[in-house]
Amino acid sequence: MADTAGAPRRRRVDARRNEEALLKAAAAAFVASGVDAPVRDIAARAGVGVGTIYRHFPTRADLIVAVYRHQVEECAAAGPALLAAHDSPYEALTRWIDLFADFLITKHGLAEAMQSDDAGFQSLHAYFLDRLLPVCAELLAAAADAGEIVPNVGALMLMRGIGNLCIGAGSPDYDARRMIEFVTAGLRSQP
Repeated sequence: MADTAGAPRRRRVDARRNEEALLKAAAAAFVASGVDAPVRDIAARAGVGVGTIYRHFPTRADLIVAVYRHQVEECAAAGPALLAAHDSPYEALTRWIDLFADFLITKHGLAEAMQSDDAGFQSLHAYFLDRLLPVCAELLAAAADAGEIVPNVGALMLMRGIGNLCIGAGSPDYDARRMIEFVTAGLRSQP
């Protein structure tokens, strides 16, 4: 009787593990080849069959949306974790900004896909803002309360600025990371 009760749970754990592997593999494939990366390449990276991808994500749009949402959730969860792990809210903020920049830089080809008429893409920008603006605002408030950054820096303004700096990240003569370092250094309070 115990074996029967444990079997469905084990399958759910396996299904979640497969889905997680698929999302990570798809994200890596999108970085390497854009959102049009072949499904067979994603399946190979994830160590699953092509049918497993289609079982979880019936269309390419479903997969793209799932990868995007998964990465937004990882970035959102990182904010509170970084605040808890660092004595300096400024350090937590700068590490989160690095993660946020990674998220933006790895969206190779996603912007074009999101301009399509696919209904699955319509709500992603609002989802992005709903999940990440409060995290950024919390980090900014903690760093300002600690006197580590100038007060009254808006989360949307900062996120937009970082986003704009990431636009040229693929160009060999442009260093988005260096530009982001200038911005984060500029947030510091002057003694």
